Amino acid sequence: MARSRSGDRDGFGFKHTGNQMKKRLIGNTKRLLILLSDIVSTGLSFWLAWTLRFNFSIPEHSYGLFIKTLPVVVAARLVCFYFFGLYSGVWRYASMNDLLRILKATVLSSILFFFYVGFVYHLIDFPRSVFIIDWFIIVCLVGGSRFLYRLFREFYPVKAIKKQKKVLIVGAGRAGEMLLREMKQNARMGYDPVGFLDDDTAKKGMRIHGVPVLGKVDDLTRIVDKRQVEEAVIAVPSLTGKEMKKIIQLCDDAGITCKTVPAVSDILNGSVHVNQIREIRIEDLLGREHIELNRDQIREYLTGKRVLVTGAAGSIGSELCRQIMKMEPEQLILYERVENEVYRIDLEFSQAFTGRPYEMVLGDILDTQRLEWVMDRYKPQVVFHAAAYKHVPIMESHPLLAIKNNVQGTYNVAKASVRSGVDKFVLISTDKAVSPANVMGATKRIAELICQGMNSEKKTKFIAVRFGNVLNSAGSVIPLFKDQIMKGGPVTVTHPEMTRYFMSIPEAAQLVMQAGAMGVGGEIFVLDMGEPVKITDLAQDMIRLMGLKMGDDIDIVYTGLRPGEKLHEELVSEEEESLKTIHEKITMLKSPPIDWPDLKEGVERVVCVNANDAAKVLETLTSLIPADAPQGLREHSGSHANY
Repeated sequence: MARSRSGDRDGFGFKHTGNQMKKRLIGNTKRLLILLSDIVSTGLSFWLAWTLRFNFSIPEHSYGLFIKTLPVVVAARLVCFYFFGLYSGVWRYASMNDLLRILKATVLSSILFFFYVGFVYHLIDFPRSVFIIDWFIIVCLVGGSRFLYRLFREFYPVKAIKKQKKVLIVGAGRAGEMLLREMKQNARMGYDPVGFLDDDTAKKGMRIHGVPVLGKVDDLTRIVDKRQVEEAVIAVPSLTGKEMKKIIQLCDDAGITCKTVPAVSDILNGSVHVNQIREIRIEDLLGREHIELNRDQIREYLTGKRVLVTGAAGSIGSELCRQIMKMEPEQLILYERVENEVYRIDLEFSQAFTGRPYEMVLGDILDTQRLEWVMDRYKPQVVFHAAAYKHVPIMESHPLLAIKNNVQGTYNVAKASVRSGVDKFVLISTDKAVSPANVMGATKRIAELICQGMNSEKKTKFIAVRFGNVLNSAGSVIPLFKDQIMKGGPVTVTHPEMTRYFMSIPEAAQLVMQAGAMGVGGEIFVLDMGEPVKITDLAQDMIRLMGLKMGDDIDIVYTGLRPGEKLHEELVSEEEESLKTIHEKITMLKSPPIDWPDLKEGVERVVCVNANDAAKVLETLTSLIPADAPQGLREHSGSHANY
């Protein structure tokens, strides 16, 4: 199912709605007016240069020369203005860079005009001083018109289409300054900035574009009352989650809403704009730091390579595929068994990665013939194995299916990778594999052991990457809480002291790629998950972010631990030793050696056992990881679960 589509387009290569056509027409009208303005400025400048040269009385012979050369100088100016991008900028954002482009364009056009006059008229009777006077005047007219327009728009902005909302900007740094400029220049945002708050005491009393720094963050309540502020916007992308919570609480106490801006890095690389003020998200309160990747190291093993991802339409699998595509692989093979999800991800990729080589393959990791066919046809050099069952309570009720998918499926993909000569195999694992207390964790622990054991068989390098919960992934607690809050509650939490590790989907995918680049075979890498988060605190934060008050508007109900659930998850077991790596966010684990021949025999017994003999399967599974001795598995031996 090969895909490399350009989509349906009109004659210009775009699909236009009526609104887009209207905007395009307005844009073309503005460019035409700018062009006419520059034509008038060029003609006026040239006339003034001649007039000043001859003390406001141009001789008849010289006047004829002026008329003959006027079209040439206008044409030279306009061509150079276009070449240096003077018609692609926005006047109300005119800056020093625009002035520099104007200087370059006028110098080049003056030089071209000088050579034209010298070649055609041999500079006979053409006053040399006209070149200098004309250059000086045109710079003043073209540059001045743009900067005067910007000055006018700042002091007399376009009438707002809605009532101006008085707002405090939290953070008087770079992001705050950028946000202020946008608010002052774009009245349609509907904001009237009354001041800044910043904990840098040296900034108190200072003014940024005429707007004062009124005090520290702790002064927020007092300033809100005094200035009748309606909203606060946080313009400090580097805030920790604790600091963000403090500001949100102060805003709640003051009775105003609180929003934030995108990260400065996203603003600078053009992916978002500073005026895209948004609501606070739960990710902001976790205070995850920006990840610095060694892109050269990642590109070395992904760029120009054939890469296969199993579970490619899942939360982690799909984000992995997006990130891999940015590394320009020779071909990406997306292996997924859910037909609707294959359709969805294919539709997304056909639009987002037009012209890039990728293949959508419908298939199951339990289908060994399909796996071998895929390996033979596409011959991947790198495999990311993200396909797995992950929901603890469901797998507790269906242990046999968990074993088949997470153990047998991993073993199938690993064997197919070895037979095909794959260079690197990266397993996506979980913190629940550490001292597993449930079926899902036990199966993922065995999947890790399979990778460690098979690393010694052939040239394929097997690497496992372990991390905790992923924010907003399918079936995770964030969408559940959001749905419960929207329905009026209650929000259900299993235990008041329960904690979990969290990270964002893009962060997890990027660190998995980085770990894959670092691995030389046989390692288990652990991603830095930060501090564990209390689920109760997470629920309370979400209630607050959705504009409600706990107790008054919505309640939290504790339902008790579910089968197989731990109160606190771990990332490293007692038998494992943590070793630092060259990446501060990734730790390598040194595990006790395993008896691979013995483990391999046990794995093959598990995957080949009669499906009706569930007790035997569980007993065999438990025996494969005796050090962990998962109690949950033993309890299943005599239960009536849906195997």
